[in-house]
Amino acid sequence: MRILGIDPGIGTVGFGVIDAEKGKNTYVACGAITTPHNTALSPRLDMIYNDLNELIVTFAPEAISVEELFFSKNITTGIAVAHGRGVILLSAYRSGVPVYEYTPMQVKQAVVGYGNAKKGQVIYMVQRLLNMKTPPKPDDAADALALAICHARSMTSRLTAEGEENTCSTI
Repeated sequence: MRILGIDPGIGTVGFGVIDAEKGKNTYVACGAITTPHNTALSPRLDMIYNDLNELIVTFAPEAISVEELFFSKNITTGIAVAHGRGVILLSAYRSGVPVYEYTPMQVKQAVVGYGNAKKGQVIYMVQRLLNMKTPPKPDDAADALALAICHARSMTSRLTAEGEENTCSTI
């Protein structure tokens, strides 16, 4: 199964693509969609939408894993990120690819084994789990790969009879 992980943002949207087969995850690609900071919100959302559509066409994922938003201190930044996340969900929905959403704690638990892991621990484990020679860059791409790994691990724990639609929630 090919999985596209997306770390939502407005200035930087991380993406990571893996292939997951029989418990083995293989790195395919990662990177970031970036938008200019001095540009109004609407054109930035349009850039994210168009670039994500291109990623979906290029990599043909069978599942898209998106991080749920977590607001901590800066609510203004969180609102802008929420706009970007909305565009990401719309693009995924219109592509017909199933979307799965995970909290940051679920991702850390799946990748590191500890839900309160630090960013450096996540990056290290992503590199190890995908047999990458160097850590994925930028950090947003590492987070996106972690989201893809989280979904791959979640899918192996779901019990679905042959031919049935999987109606399990991941949350």
